Amino acid sequence: MVTQESIIEFALAIGEPHSDVAPATYTIKITLAESEALLKESGLDWSRVVHGDQKFEIHRPIVAGDSLLCSSTIESARVVAGNEIVTVRSDLHNGSELVASSWSTLVARA
Repeated sequence: MVTQESIIEFALAIGEPHSDVAPATYTIKITLAESEALLKESGLDWSRVVHGDQKFEIHRPIVAGDSLLCSSTIESARVVAGNEIVTVRSDLHNGSELVASSWSTLVARA
């Protein structure tokens, strides 16, 4: 359950002092653990991972009271110059409503 306190705490941590709704990057607070577990299950060596890119698609603001369910999938994976490049898509739903999607591109160094 998203609380106003967690939104304020996150917003202040990123330098956003006034926030009635969650910043777009708040989605990471919810999606990171599931994405990490998914990648570990796929055999990716998390100790070699660096962040490559991040993209967000916000369908509506995340607000206090939302009960968000995260589903993550590996959308693409390839090897370039010995480095594994993986893009994970995470969707956040409040009931049947898609609230936000995020894409994280990670690089596992060779």
